[in-house]
Amino acid sequence: MAAKQPPPLMKKHSQTDLVSRLKTRKILGVGGEDDDGEISQVLGNEIKFAVREPLGLRVWQFASAVLFSGIAIMALAFPDQLYDAVFDGAQVTSKTPIRLYGGALLSISLIMWNALYTAEKVIIRWTLLTEACYFGVQFLVVTATLAETGLVSLGILLLLASRLLFVAISVYYYYQVGRKPKKV
Repeated sequence: MAAKQPPPLMKKHSQTDLVSRLKTRKILGVGGEDDDGEISQVLGNEIKFAVREPLGLRVWQFASAVLFSGIAIMALAFPDQLYDAVFDGAQVTSKTPIRLYGGALLSISLIMWNALYTAEKVIIRWTLLTEACYFGVQFLVVTATLAETGLVSLGILLLLASRLLFVAISVYYYYQVGRKPKKV
C-alpha cells in the first residue's frame, strides 16, 4: 500500500504576512501590552523597568511585615500577655485560639515579607487588599466583643483607632498602586 505523500510545503513570507507576524510576536511575548497599556519590547518580560511607586509604599510594606511578625510571635510565645494587653486584665480561658491566631498572622506576615521584594503591581495590590481586609475584620470582631462584654479600656480604644488608620492607609496605597500613571 502506497503511503500518502504530504502536500508540498509552501514558503510563507512571514515578513509580509502581518497576522502571522503579530501571532509570532504574541507567542514570544514581544510587543504585548502591560497593565498601563505600554508596549513591552523585551522577550517574555511583562514588567516595565521603571515602575513608579507611591511615596512611602515600601516603608508601609516594611512596617506592616514587622507588625504582623511581631504580633504573631507574641501570640505564639506569650498568649496570656497579648490577651491581657488588649483586654486589660480579663482572664484567658484557653491559649489555643490565641496561638492559632498567631499562626495565621505568621502566615500573612510571610506573604508581606515576600511582597516587599516584588515589583509586580498585582502582587503588591493583593497584599494591600489582604491587609485592609484583615484590619477591617479585626475592627469588627473587637467591636462585637466590646458590645458583648461591655469591657472598654484605653488599650481597646487605641486598638480600634489604629485598625481604622491601618485600613485607611492600606486602601490608599491599594488605589495608588492601581492608578494609571500620567503620560509625560
